[in-house]
Amino acid sequence: MLKIAKISLLAATLGLGYTTTASADVSSALANICTIVQADDKGELRKKMRDVENDYRLKLKDYYTGISCDGNSLIRTALLNNAVESGTMLIKKMPKTDLNTPEADGKTLQAWIDENGMQANPIAQALSERI
Repeated sequence: MLKIAKISLLAATLGLGYTTTASADVSSALANICTIVQADDKGELRKKMRDVENDYRLKLKDYYTGISCDGNSLIRTALLNNAVESGTMLIKKMPKTDLNTPEADGKTLQAWIDENGMQANPIAQALSERI
């Protein structure tokens, strides 16, 4: 009986230690995602997203709003840098409802695109087709 109690206490302690360091690890795992999107490196972006999903069980929708690249979201960053491959992949991976929700500045992606005159951008066209 004492052995079971010791094992349970050890497991609980290890579990608590893991959860407190997990958020810091996710941040470090996503540290260069803005650079990857700006460089339009679709393969590296896919690898980064797969690693985060496998290691932390997080999908793009779970961490998308927490990432800011010079004050812009990942899709806005792709639009500004004409990163067509990365931008279209991000649009395909995001749920349709999340693509229609306002971002940090209160504007939806479509409203921001219209405001900045980027309707001809292939990423904007992919967004229009998706929503």
